[in-house]
Amino acid sequence: MIKDVKSEAELVVKTFEGLIVDFATQENARAIIRGLRAISDFEYEMQMALVNRKLTGIATVFLMPHEKFTYLNSSIVRELASLDGDISHFVPPEVERRINAKLKK
Repeated sequence: MIKDVKSEAELVVKTFEGLIVDFATQENARAIIRGLRAISDFEYEMQMALVNRKLTGIATVFLMPHEKFTYLNSSIVRELASLDGDISHFVPPEVERRINAKLKK
C-alpha cells in the first residue's frame, strides 16, 4: 500500500562532510536518492552507486528531473524547429522568433 508521504513525514535538511554512504549509515538510511540530468551522468552515478552498495548495502534510487530543471541540447531544438516542430516549450519567445525567422530564409 502506498502511503501519502506529505501527511506522514517531515522533510529534514542536513549537511555533512565526507562520504555520502558514511552519512547515510549514520542516519540509518535505507536508500540514497540521486537525480540524473542526462545519460552522461548515468555511468558515473551507477559506478558510485555500486561502490556505495558494496560498502554499506545501501541502495541508490535514480530519479529523472522535470524537464525545466534539466538541459536540452541546442541541436535537438534546431532540428525540431527545422521540421516545423513546436519549440515554444524549450526556448524563450524571443529565441523561438529568431530561430523561426532564420529557418524561413
